[in-house]
Amino acid sequence: MERNLALEVVRVTEAAALAAARLMGRGDNIAADQAAVTAMRKALSYVQFKGRVVIGEGERDEAPMLFIGEEVGASESPKVDIAVDPLEGTNIVSAGGYNAIAVIAIAEEGGFLHAPDTYMQKLAVGPKARGVIDITATPTENLRRIAKAQKAYVEDLCVVILDRPRHQELIKEVRDAGARIKLIGDGDVAGAIATSKEGSGVDVLMGTGGAPEGVLAAAALKCMGGDFQGILRFRNKEEIERAKLMGVSDLNRVYTLDDLARSDVMFAATGVTFGD
Repeated sequence: MERNLALEVVRVTEAAALAAARLMGRGDNIAADQAAVTAMRKALSYVQFKGRVVIGEGERDEAPMLFIGEEVGASESPKVDIAVDPLEGTNIVSAGGYNAIAVIAIAEEGGFLHAPDTYMQKLAVGPKARGVIDITATPTENLRRIAKAQKAYVEDLCVVILDRPRHQELIKEVRDAGARIKLIGDGDVAGAIATSKEGSGVDVLMGTGGAPEGVLAAAALKCMGGDFQGILRFRNKEEIERAKLMGVSDLNRVYTLDDLARSDVMFAATGVTFGD
């Protein structure tokens, strides 16, 4: 991909972030999401590429979205696939919280897994632990591997986990292993990015969240030198059938970082609210 696209991609997330930030703390997550989507769509219309949205966000909460299959851009080339989340953390913005971001990733055609709108079990780490994780192993075993790779103790590690009832057993095991936990209400793409950001105090992301966000997290970590693994977790038969229609044949497959983001990737994220 052309390197001069980089600044244009950054301007896309900046436009979405500025629009959504005006509604921070106003208690209306749908309006904030709509503002971000509208601004991002307009900004994309000026970018010199022919883009197709393959990862969008919003179906689960009936929010406005850049829909899958939508074509954007102001040129016939290069042809790219686009993964977007115009506002990752709609509830964060509504409440005036921390770490909401606007996100986009672009790759060559076919560069992203077309993830169905279901859940994904995720495991993300930074560059020091690249290549040592195994999502099929227990959380305790992974923490031991990560600590060894980082030349640290398990007790030194900080694990980001979404604060959800489904994670009660995971939270207990991580604490029993001796690691510290940072519980977040929303925004696991930002949590995954934090594992590869120097000085964030975060070493690992574990738990289950949205599958489309998993692809975005993988794209970010590919650019930052981190590592990611995921397994799709379906909630009902309808989600399974939809996944099959999207080309998912192995329902229990472990997706590596390179399975989710297969080619060279450009990734940009702009903060909407304050970060920590």
